[in-house]
Amino acid sequence: MRLPGGRDGRDPERAIKRGPSRVPRELVLATQRDRLYDGLVRTVAEHGYANATVTDICRAAGVTRPAFYEHFDGKEGAFLAAYTHGTDLLLDVLDQAYAAHAGGWRSAVWENLEILLEVLAGAPAFAAMAIVEIEAAGPAARRRRVELLHRFRRFFAEAPEPPGPVDRAELIDTVIGGVYSAIYQRISAGRAVALPELKPVLAYFVTAPFGLADAQPPRLGSGPRPKVVLPCLPLFLAADQHSETDVNSDG
Repeated sequence: MRLPGGRDGRDPERAIKRGPSRVPRELVLATQRDRLYDGLVRTVAEHGYANATVTDICRAAGVTRPAFYEHFDGKEGAFLAAYTHGTDLLLDVLDQAYAAHAGGWRSAVWENLEILLEVLAGAPAFAAMAIVEIEAAGPAARRRRVELLHRFRRFFAEAPEPPGPVDRAELIDTVIGGVYSAIYQRISAGRAVALPELKPVLAYFVTAPFGLADAQPPRLGSGPRPKVVLPCLPLFLAADQHSETDVNSDG
């Protein structure tokens, strides 16, 4: 799976083709926006949100400043757009895996945690931008993060009732927050690639409050789960990508 930041925005293969055959404007805009997502994520991950500038983002994306302002009203708007795009991709994959799972809630939790940690470990720039640097991106970004965390509540709809007199909704939010905190600590320490190591402890942490504490993965099927793959480009862009040749004058 590729999230924003997974490709070099200045890769010549991603540039808009020049020549007598005119490229549709919607393709130009979509390509620019996709490259700006990658440029922003990489710039923010490397320099931090506070130190990243629009000029830096445009340079990393291979897109002009006028083109940047066709898409976004500033750095904060671009950050929010990239964050929303990337987290929507991630949640879509988790939703699909959860809906397709037939092994019970505990098994579904294990698989979704495995996918979440695997995807973030494979996209360390996006992980740093979306999990750590969002703290510096302002109140709107932090509200967007709260909205994201609330979206994870859907994965607890089939969880057993917790033993003991506790408020179920508050317990679920506490568990989600704890998982997020553990992931944050690993990424902020520069160890995003080691996130999959957290799977046993996080699976235990998530299931224990619901009476299913177990640090051993469920034994289902005869082989490993295949890797999750999701194109980072819209399908119509992926189909046309082979015809792109130029890079730096997309304004």
